[in-house]
Amino acid sequence: MNGTLNKVMLIGHLGDDVKLHYFEAGNCIGRFQLATNEVYINKTTNEKIVSTEWHNLVVRNKAAEICEKYLSKGDKIYVEGRIKSRQWQAEDGSMKHTTEIQVTEFTFLTTKKDTEGNKQNQGSESTKNTNFDTPNKGLPINDLPF
Repeated sequence: MNGTLNKVMLIGHLGDDVKLHYFEAGNCIGRFQLATNEVYINKTTNEKIVSTEWHNLVVRNKAAEICEKYLSKGDKIYVEGRIKSRQWQAEDGSMKHTTEIQVTEFTFLTTKKDTEGNKQNQGSESTKNTNFDTPNKGLPINDLPF
């Protein structure tokens, strides 16, 4: 195989709300952190260990606006993208370096807005009719409708 591949797939929880930055041409960029967890048992101490890895995610333009509108801290999301490293000179003259995930595809798995909506709907659903029997509309039980 003489090609290369730079692909990332992550499922995790947002560490903070999506921050948008708009440019003069009307384009925008959204940035947020995603936490992924690895859970394992330490065999010597039998202790449960949770290791969290933080990923810097970048979304652009319409995708950034969608993420900013619907996602908030704690929401679970699936993302696909590619790893991109970049460096720049800070105002104090020091060189800064970061590695980011340039998001190309995403799927919202859970959002707080959905969860809050479900909690409100559950209260109103308790008053709905839960009888799932189909009405027989005056027909004998063994009569076929065709």
